[in-house]
Amino acid sequence: MSALWDPVAGFGVTFRTMFRKTVTEQYPFEKVPTAPRFHGRHQLNRWPDGLEKCIGCELCAWACPADAIYVEGASNIDDADGSGRFSPGERYGRVYQINYLRCILCGLCIEACPTRALTMTNEYELADDNRADLIYEKQDLLAPLLPGMLEPPHDMLISDDHHDYYAGKTLPRLPRDPAQDTRP
Repeated sequence: MSALWDPVAGFGVTFRTMFRKTVTEQYPFEKVPTAPRFHGRHQLNRWPDGLEKCIGCELCAWACPADAIYVEGASNIDDADGSGRFSPGERYGRVYQINYLRCILCGLCIEACPTRALTMTNEYELADDNRADLIYEKQDLLAPLLPGMLEPPHDMLISDDHHDYYAGKTLPRLPRDPAQDTRP
């Protein structure tokens, strides 16, 4: 008896789903918000004064299982011309590349970063028609400058001691730029 009933039960599932209303995502026109902990495009963060958080330690590149990250550190010594620093530490990431053709968006690079310089955004549209455009350079990954931030290289503005930057101590406010001050 069960040999006769099994095909009928299988067709019953088919008939029930045939008359349900289909759910269609209108993706390019209506974007669905992602989950709060979604792993998307990477971002290189900055300190409140505009200096880069990346110290060129290359730990993110070592942690990447897909070998998608290339970092080349350089010495962060103040030049004789007084041009300033790129990060508060002794080094900075002179070259920083992420190859999204290889990246599996696992987030292991985020966990390896000692200064929280690298985080992941919710941006998920990483497709392109050119392979070379999927290798993001440092200027593509850096967080935008917010009001009050200065483009590096410049001197450390938050504190004279780089340990204050990394310890997250409560630091004095940055000097205000009168041209950007919008207070009454």
